[in-house]
Amino acid sequence: MKITLKHLTKVFANAKTKTEVVAVNDLDVEIPSGKLIGLLGPSGCGKSTTLFMLSGLEQPTSGNIIFGEDDVTTLAPEKRGIGLVFQNYALYPHMTVEQNIMFPLENMRVPKEEAKQRAFDAAKLVQIEDLLKRKPSELSGGQQQRVAIARALVKMPSVLLLDEPLSNLDARLRLQTREEIKRIQQETGITTVFVTHDQEEAMSICDSIIVMKTGIVQQMGHPQEIYDDPANLFVANFLGTPPINVFTGEIKNKAVYIGDEKIIDTEFEDQEIYIAIRPEGFIFDQENGVLTLSREHIEVMGRDKSVVSTHKNSQKPTVRSIIDSDVVLPEDVKQLKFNIKSNKIFLFNKDSEMRLK
Repeated sequence: MKITLKHLTKVFANAKTKTEVVAVNDLDVEIPSGKLIGLLGPSGCGKSTTLFMLSGLEQPTSGNIIFGEDDVTTLAPEKRGIGLVFQNYALYPHMTVEQNIMFPLENMRVPKEEAKQRAFDAAKLVQIEDLLKRKPSELSGGQQQRVAIARALVKMPSVLLLDEPLSNLDARLRLQTREEIKRIQQETGITTVFVTHDQEEAMSICDSIIVMKTGIVQQMGHPQEIYDDPANLFVANFLGTPPINVFTGEIKNKAVYIGDEKIIDTEFEDQEIYIAIRPEGFIFDQENGVLTLSREHIEVMGRDKSVVSTHKNSQKPTVRSIIDSDVVLPEDVKQLKFNIKSNKIFLFNKDSEMRLK
């Protein structure tokens, strides 16, 4: 089921203060059928509000929501053919797993035997078919999450909506469950919208991500493409672990400078800029390096070493550079020099923070 959002806007009015908050601002995107799309951004960016408008729990102030060829903007939630998984699972504690999964089918007046079979099939899909007789209190957080997903899937929805479904899980369980969500989505082929503030989650399982800030789409595309080609400084900062390093610099005489050090040549006109460098973009070269960093300490990161250092002219004190494990850093040298990979450095206008292209 293809989803089209046309100039979707949601404004919340505060009657006491007589002010308005624009939660979603002119959202205009198309979500392809059968794909897993991530709505990604910090708290307050409008991603959950967008999801609730898709589900029908919130009505847009203006704009249209189209499922396939049908405009569902004013359609009731139960008539949209959606499955919704909340952040807090919302399971009924007095019901068994089987009863929780079957509950939506009772409202749809599906015959009992058919409902039991569909509940079993949904439970099997999320690999909890042996837990059907348990109560939610007898389940782990990950198992409860699977029950919530099975309950959403049992209706055979055309669209699956997930509102930060992993935020209540510990790190290991979160990793396991996000892989399960990807597997389930691929097996069912259901168009899925996944809301998260965790960029690692979004980048690991989504076919495409929509990065939002203050209700406005900043960039949409394949996760790797956005990581490699950020549209603005916000997107560059938001994606990546360790985070990107940002310096204040300038372009003069067709060259990029950080302080008095010339980093790269460029075709752009003279101006003040932000210079962002991915941690993996540093190449240690003590003899010919163009950027000098003061050593702080080294963090071992699996096969790599992360050199944490401070640049003398940077407004951002900590610079993280990921160095291959076979590179030997001199122990007695406090000033380390690096060259920069051309595809890992990005230049942004100082005023607009948009990428220079």
